[in-house]
Amino acid sequence: MSKGMTEADFTPATAAEVRQLRDQLDAQGKKLVFTNGCFDLLHAGHVRYLADARALGDAMVVALNSDASVRALKGPDRPLNNENDRAEVLCALRAVDVVVVFGDERATSLIEIIRPHVYAKGGDYTVESLNAEERAALQSVGAEIRILPLVPGRSTTATIQKMHSPQGGKLRLAVLGSGVGSNFRAIVEAIQAGKLDAEVVAAISDQKDSGFLAIAKQAGLPAHFVDPGSNPKKLGEAAQKEIFDHLERARTDVVVLAGFMRILKEPVIGHYSGRIVNVHPSLLPKHKGAHAVQDALDAGDAEAGCTVHLVTAEIDAGAILEQGRVPILSGDTATVLHDRIKQVEHVLLPKVLNEWRERGLPVR
Repeated sequence: MSKGMTEADFTPATAAEVRQLRDQLDAQGKKLVFTNGCFDLLHAGHVRYLADARALGDAMVVALNSDASVRALKGPDRPLNNENDRAEVLCALRAVDVVVVFGDERATSLIEIIRPHVYAKGGDYTVESLNAEERAALQSVGAEIRILPLVPGRSTTATIQKMHSPQGGKLRLAVLGSGVGSNFRAIVEAIQAGKLDAEVVAAISDQKDSGFLAIAKQAGLPAHFVDPGSNPKKLGEAAQKEIFDHLERARTDVVVLAGFMRILKEPVIGHYSGRIVNVHPSLLPKHKGAHAVQDALDAGDAEAGCTVHLVTAEIDAGAILEQGRVPILSGDTATVLHDRIKQVEHVLLPKVLNEWRERGLPVR
């Protein structure tokens, strides 16, 4: 802002104005670079990334999430700075030619209107992990997609985490579930009863109408549905990235898998190593996998149970934190036995979480 200029003098561009710029560049055989984001707390990583992006073409537009859009994506305590201030700061950078503000969670409509020549995104994404809707729009307008490396140690989330870095305090739990959510309910009730010194900062499900999400919404907790992708047995790369983003935005200490029926991979499994916990309905290392209760019956075991364990890339192979035993009775079916095992799980999982720091287990 120059001397004598007021806040009211600054106005971001419209989509129509940016399209006009794009068409002028196109007529001259030049390229418009497009990138989008919240840019809530500008840091050196942003500045270097934007400079690298600008070098891919002849002019660059930054599509900036509006305040309402940032809140929808990152929670009610964001943005730190309002959209006009964020746009003004971005426009002051040498690498940025124009800023346009958009109100949707995704930049799909802007991409379709502006038709950029080049689309730039940071290295925490891959082409496959881009939002499918945005990726389809980019492909439809013929944009070249370029993934640029991140600047190590520079991120908005890391900066905010340093500002909020707790020395103790309530354990910040992000809980993932796919089904009815009985273990999740046990966690919520343990917190409400003062038996678990924690707070649920995110509840994430791959099933839009799950009982799990219904519990979260009833309790007034941040609830998120993540589209798992087209493969019924796997989480797509975009879903893995979206889950990671939710965890980071919530400043998660511990990730709890409570009946989550998909396999987590990178970036979650690596970044949260030692901080992902699951409860499995068997006495591990016996009977790994999805049919553990029936496997115990088929094996003629005298007892079954549950195991609270850390999650690694290998299924049901992480360090065992605690186990609870349940006798197998004559006439037990898998359903009857599993119901008794769940009663033990509902006590054991909140107990382990409440003792997390005492056990010397890591947090952020």
